[in-house]
Amino acid sequence: MKNKFIMTLALSLIVVSCTTTNPETGKTQASKTTIGAGAGAAAGAVLGQIIGKDTKGTVIGTAAGAAVGAVIGNVFDKQEAKLREDLKGTGVEVTRTAEGEIKLVAPENVTFATNSSTISSRFTNTLDSIASVLKEYPDSNITVSGHTDSTGNDAINNPLSVNRANSVANYLKQEGIASSRITAVGYGSKQPVASNSTSDGRAQNRRVEIKITAK
Repeated sequence: MKNKFIMTLALSLIVVSCTTTNPETGKTQASKTTIGAGAGAAAGAVLGQIIGKDTKGTVIGTAAGAAVGAVIGNVFDKQEAKLREDLKGTGVEVTRTAEGEIKLVAPENVTFATNSSTISSRFTNTLDSIASVLKEYPDSNITVSGHTDSTGNDAINNPLSVNRANSVANYLKQEGIASSRITAVGYGSKQPVASNSTSDGRAQNRRVEIKITAK
């Protein structure tokens, strides 16, 4: 009975939290504030039960966890909004993943020349904007991943994707982003987002992604 009450309380906190409307799709989605409140409520409930060993401790822990989670989530929502504003017209897509991460997708035509890991001058301006926001909101971790299409073979694609990810990660570090926040990884052609059987699909697969996760 007690566990049922705890779950009901946590779910209630999630339901009353805010939602946002995606400016690109027009669809209503749970904001990071909502996700943070829900996660905080759940964590707080567990901690409250451990410390207090009773329903009162659980209620206090749930409320406190939800409050802290909501504050962190609200900051993350603002970071997403700032990135959307600053990256308009750059060719970089800003999306929110099912896990609540902010994902920036930069296609090859704005990042690198074909078969090159040298950042294009056009992309450096975009990275400056991204770095500025990341410095403004330091409580997040960043994963930079490089991706290729299936043209060629792994002996070419894998190191190219790694080198491109490292180039972007190193540029962000040079702009003042702490190296402890950044992870770089290359996936070669292993994570396509479109069919490699068409030129348009291959163009979509040649990309760099920057995922931002709240700490």
